Amino acid sequence: MRGPRVTLEQWRTLQAVVDHGGYAQAAEALHKSQSSISYTVAKLQEQIGMELLHIEGRKAVLTSAGEALLQRSRHLIEHAMEIEQVAASLEQGWEAQVALGTDAIFPKSILIKAFKQFFPESRGCKMLMREEVLSGAAEVLLEKKVDLSITPWVPPGFLGEKLMTIDFIAVAHPDHALHKLGRKISSNDLSQHLHVVIKDSGVKQSRDSGWLGSDLRWTVTNLESARQLVIEGLGFSWIPAHEAWDYIQKGLLLPLDLEDDYQKMGSLYLVFANKSIAGPATELLASYIKSCTQEYIKQQPSLDDLRQFITPGEG
Repeated sequence: MRGPRVTLEQWRTLQAVVDHGGYAQAAEALHKSQSSISYTVAKLQEQIGMELLHIEGRKAVLTSAGEALLQRSRHLIEHAMEIEQVAASLEQGWEAQVALGTDAIFPKSILIKAFKQFFPESRGCKMLMREEVLSGAAEVLLEKKVDLSITPWVPPGFLGEKLMTIDFIAVAHPDHALHKLGRKISSNDLSQHLHVVIKDSGVKQSRDSGWLGSDLRWTVTNLESARQLVIEGLGFSWIPAHEAWDYIQKGLLLPLDLEDDYQKMGSLYLVFANKSIAGPATELLASYIKSCTQEYIKQQPSLDDLRQFITPGEG
């Protein structure tokens, strides 16, 4: 395959002539002779096969073709500089990519905030995020598919740092039959109604999320589908409190008034695949995830905040 006929240095020279207003000014800016600048631009035009500059008075002015090509050449130079920056980062031990596993119940707002802080310092590092359910976030650690994972289960041989506790709340549409019983809701009541559960994305130790006391259940593969089914009146589900909050406030969901003061919760841990060899990008991302989680915890609604929306049953 034939390579390009012109070099980055030629495009850089053309940019200097235009940006600095002439050949003499470009020569001064690039610390080269004016004759060298003139030759480089002339050779560029010869190789391209068209005029890119013409002289008006004492000023070099772009032709219409020159304007179009100059703009593209600026992107070309920027990309070349980015490649050099990435190469320098790799030489210093900076990773080309960070792979992150995260359980679906981890609040997206935390991740987005952490990513926004990480991106300006990422030095061109790519990001691969795998969203998993239950044992899936631990399984990707065991299979060495990620550098870092947010998981409810720390697999043997790994060390995890607790990030937060997630509270779950049983909810259904306001018009669901469970809300119309006129009394506290028992486990037997729940077993007679459709339960929407989320399927474990893991393979080796797969299990579904939710209360499994009934065979009357539908299984979905993600939290969004479970929430949408329940909002549409199809069954009830245990949903993370932070996911349910907005929908409860809008009147799209209501907490179930359970007979027993049953609480369902789970902890999430930040786990390195191998902390001893974790690169600086992985370490940096982990630090932002931890700090953003702490900020979030101070503001998240409590279960008591959600339970104020319960319509008490009679009896």
